[in-house]
Amino acid sequence: MRRPIVLVPACHRQLGSHAYHTVQDKYLHALLHASGCMPLVLPAFGKQGDLEAALQIADGVMLTGSASNVDARLYGQEIQFPELPQDPARDATTMPLIHAVLARQLPLLAICRGFQEVNVALGGSLHQAVHAVPGMLDHRENINDTLERQYAPAHRVRLTPGALLSRILGGESEIMVNSLHGQGIARLADGLLVEALADDGLVEAWTVAAMPGFALGVQWHPEWQVEQNPHSMRIFGAFGQACREYQQENK
Repeated sequence: MRRPIVLVPACHRQLGSHAYHTVQDKYLHALLHASGCMPLVLPAFGKQGDLEAALQIADGVMLTGSASNVDARLYGQEIQFPELPQDPARDATTMPLIHAVLARQLPLLAICRGFQEVNVALGGSLHQAVHAVPGMLDHRENINDTLERQYAPAHRVRLTPGALLSRILGGESEIMVNSLHGQGIARLADGLLVEALADDGLVEAWTVAAMPGFALGVQWHPEWQVEQNPHSMRIFGAFGQACREYQQENK
């Protein structure tokens, strides 16, 4: 039997004189080696693309992190920091994709920007600068550090007892995670359930209440050196198993 196919929406970037559709290797590596799935990069074509054609062959979808931010106008705010990168092509692709994925009940794993995208698509909002909110921690990495240091465990998250993520992680009540984001969830969208919180109360993981299958989002980066982190291996393993079950049920 073939590996399950997981769609991975690309970012749209200008590199030199040319535009590219890009996905960082670490995400594709984690899907291939920790989930046992075959990643398929979905170009950020927005309305010009054919999502239905892609979804017909998909057994799951993963939304990745990115250097760009979700457009604040999508949740009713003005962009506070226009100097930070935006990606309207990705927004135009992922917003309708999220609704299509949930309607089809495809397994979904959302990471960092992807975690925020789902919240926005379902009607929630974001802090555009978590560190500027009174009482909140600074969740950003130091860009002058090595990658090893940037992706090192930075703070703990407390898991909701008995919920999906806690079950995946063998009943753990808290874990240490990396932290490389300036934005974060302000208002949790209706229909999302909290799976983990940082000590400052920031939502760090959610599930989709109406999804009978796998629909998990995390704010941190479990894809980084996935084979070296047992918690990350469990997350990607559970996602891969959900994709295989979907494939079996819909073949």
